[in-house]
Amino acid sequence: MIKQIDLTNKKVIISRTDSIGDVMLVLPICTWLKANFQGIYIYFLGNAYTKAVVNSYDSVDEFIDWKELESKSKEEQISFLKALNTEAIVHAFPRKEIAKLAKKAKINFRIGTSHRLFHFLTCNVKVDFTRKNSPYHESQLNFELLRPFGLTSIPSLEEVNEMTKNFVAKKDELPEFINEKLSSNKTVILHPKSQGSAVEWGVNHYIELALQLEQKGYTIFFTGTEKEGLLFRDQVPFSENIIDTTGKLTLEQLIYFISKVNALVACSTGPLHIAGFTGITTVGLFSPRRPIHPGRWRALGKDVHILVNNENCPTCAAKQKCNCIEQISVERVLNEI
Repeated sequence: MIKQIDLTNKKVIISRTDSIGDVMLVLPICTWLKANFQGIYIYFLGNAYTKAVVNSYDSVDEFIDWKELESKSKEEQISFLKALNTEAIVHAFPRKEIAKLAKKAKINFRIGTSHRLFHFLTCNVKVDFTRKNSPYHESQLNFELLRPFGLTSIPSLEEVNEMTKNFVAKKDELPEFINEKLSSNKTVILHPKSQGSAVEWGVNHYIELALQLEQKGYTIFFTGTEKEGLLFRDQVPFSENIIDTTGKLTLEQLIYFISKVNALVACSTGPLHIAGFTGITTVGLFSPRRPIHPGRWRALGKDVHILVNNENCPTCAAKQKCNCIEQISVERVLNEI
């Protein structure tokens, strides 16, 4: 058993090179590290498309673009990591090539889970826990990796929610057609798609919700990538108060835009997590099927509302593919807004 690792006045790398939602749920561990080690400097190693969300989190000192590092020769990669002079690396997302690099760079403490075979060859501190059947939220599970630094108990979800306050949406210039509508005090973003990362509610429901919100005096913005917009743009009855922004915003702009509206509705996808962190009314639509259920993946934040159709859906309980999420009524979503 290794003695507790002291990161006072030391540098550490948090490595998480997957999607926006996953990255955001690991950010709170950075706040814990800052609170427990004076003078600590935190690098976050991630993919470039998550840089904007990481840079919005005050507990991270510097972002390292994995794709940029990956494009270098192995010798350059090792030299780069050595030059950072870090005391430890935390593999919050197991990735064999990064684990090998950290070992070759001779980072003193290389922390990963004991459930990855390649970690036995590359990590000298292995934490024994499993995510599969855990009752904890994903953000809480990430704290297991901090036990080598003296963490004795997993923070409650309420405590982790408090850590979202370190997320500050940086001001960015928005297109004028959006700016002129933000003066309304009743604004809602609807984000229908998830790039295949979640079970979706259905575009028809978002359209019905938009029409009902419009009748109640709301301004509604549809968001998504250009590719996603092509999937539903021609179905939406866009009008003066139902506006298409798909494909027109950078991630930096989207984060700032989300922080300026009253509410956002989406399934389990990146913009849902961004909305939760910004503190706006966040309505998440979920399947109760494990392991994609809201107990594991709900958005963090002070004003998050989670809807499932039936928590005891027998098909979901059997872990079979199910579209019961589509049975969540528009009226229930409207009530949450």
